[in-house]
Amino acid sequence: MASLVEQLDFEENPLFEQLIEDILKDGYSILDNFFPQETILDLRTDLLHKYEEDHFKKAAIGNRINEVIKTEIRGDFILWMDEAKLNTVQSGFFNRINELSTYLNKTCFLGILKKEFHYAVYPEGKFYKRHLDTFQNDDCRRLSVVCYLNEDDWLPEHGGELVLYLQDENGKEYAKSIYPMPGRTVIFESQKIEHEVKPATRQRLSITGWLKTRS
Repeated sequence: MASLVEQLDFEENPLFEQLIEDILKDGYSILDNFFPQETILDLRTDLLHKYEEDHFKKAAIGNRINEVIKTEIRGDFILWMDEAKLNTVQSGFFNRINELSTYLNKTCFLGILKKEFHYAVYPEGKFYKRHLDTFQNDDCRRLSVVCYLNEDDWLPEHGGELVLYLQDENGKEYAKSIYPMPGRTVIFESQKIEHEVKPATRQRLSITGWLKTRS
């Protein structure tokens, strides 16, 4: 993936360019200002309202063809977001994601054709064991995106970190821990980076999804 924005008649976006540079260098990017604070607050309220109304379901592993619930591997509850039936709050989220997708397609020729996102709630003590965001029968996920909607008083000691398993220049594996601070967005290569979600001492909230090359 290489940015060609300087060769195109296209307005450069510094934040998106930083994201591209990060992924080229490390395979992931951590952005604490990707969404406005007001959008994060509205999304948190929307998530909690739908969770309290019991719209969420137990998350499964595998894709929708062969999904199975295994609580010893994954303990979150999710609610898929239908881009054709978004409310005003969710539309603000997707507008930003679509802006990024268009930019990546024009500058890096990623061929992103589909976006797939869901709200996620991890109750206290729940986790998601180490895994890769791709499947044997479906390799269309290109970039994984996680946006944290936790309360503003979240601290590192509350846990719930995302752990990325990476390799240094010598091919030796190391772990990068990223704490789910409110408003933080993490984007990484779906087909290359194994990762896990550690347990937290309190409820953990997020939007998780993928930029895909096909449906």
